[in-house]
Amino acid sequence: MRSDMALWKEHRDTRRLPYGPFTEEGERWYRLRQVLNKRLLKPSEALLYADAIGEVVSDLMVRLREERSRSPSGVLVGDVANLLYRFALEGISYILFETRIGCLKQQVPAETQRFIDSINLMFKNSIFATVLPRWSRKVLPFWDRYLNSWDTIFAFGKNLIDRKMEELEGQVERGKEVSGYLSYLLASGRLSLDEVYGSVAELLLAGVDTTSNTLSWALYHLSRDPDIQETLYQELKAVVPADRFPAAEDIPKLPMLRAIIKETLRVYPVVPTNARVFYEKDIVIGDYLFPKNTLFVLAHYAMSHDETYFPEPERFLPQRWLRGHGSPHHPFSSIPFGYGVRACVGRRIAELEMHLALARMIQAFEVRPDPRGVEVTSVSRIVLVADKPINLEFIARPGAP
Repeated sequence: MRSDMALWKEHRDTRRLPYGPFTEEGERWYRLRQVLNKRLLKPSEALLYADAIGEVVSDLMVRLREERSRSPSGVLVGDVANLLYRFALEGISYILFETRIGCLKQQVPAETQRFIDSINLMFKNSIFATVLPRWSRKVLPFWDRYLNSWDTIFAFGKNLIDRKMEELEGQVERGKEVSGYLSYLLASGRLSLDEVYGSVAELLLAGVDTTSNTLSWALYHLSRDPDIQETLYQELKAVVPADRFPAAEDIPKLPMLRAIIKETLRVYPVVPTNARVFYEKDIVIGDYLFPKNTLFVLAHYAMSHDETYFPEPERFLPQRWLRGHGSPHHPFSSIPFGYGVRACVGRRIAELEMHLALARMIQAFEVRPDPRGVEVTSVSRIVLVADKPINLEFIARPGAP
């Protein structure tokens, strides 16, 4: 079971709302995940959403071109992580709700902007709720802001789910076959409506940070290593004809693309530490006995930066993941999506988004570093993020589609 979701649970309990896959435990959690896994977890199932992701990637490229054209130089894009955050949120929303919510529009709809602001406020105030004593909740505003932010997140999801239910009723009456993830959840009959509300709210949040942060770091390093970027570009040219965009079926033929994402996740695991509690029985690992209810902290960042498994661990070296190039490493030395029954349910979606978005950007642009020479490092704020905005130049490649 997880050990660190007490604050999320407190909101659900206070508002009498259902738990989702991050907050539920035990047999109820297992039943919930069995339903949620379907249509998400297998690579073949992720391909069901390739067209939707491709549509959102196209909108990302439009926004990227608009952002660079507005800069004084005509090529600089400031704070790429913010743009990629909106891309990731639009992507996961489109997959979950089968509805576009306007994150990549020049003018973001007011309802969507409130939702985005509420996510940021929830995380910001959760830090105060974690470190400050409980009595301060009655005299300081952070606790009410924390609860209200979650209320907005749930209300946003509930509104879109209710709309989809009305659509589904009409489709069923007309004898039309339902498709899509939310349609599957609602039509399966295996979850109550409350369970769908709780699950979708939590899946929404889980589907953003992995994609946006990883893409930001990948672009940052590619801008600072022209040789690796050129290798990726040449790989793309060899696999993808000049008159079309990279597609899902191209990804297996692009080993450097996949290696860059793996190396980015090794250097910058989105969650630097994770924790689990074995609560059913004592366990023995090696020569050590751990009684039940022992807390295990999994130090992902430390493991993936251990030079025992990754020589020169601080260097960005995607080639270490290519067959025949890298030295062997322990299979558990870098597991950014977790492992086993509690592994990230959205892993395949996140990987598809990252591969397609990075391929499109490198196909269309040469990426160069901030001309001011700003160095960016990572800091841990629940998830691993950049300590300052990542600004990059995007130079259009001649003849790109």
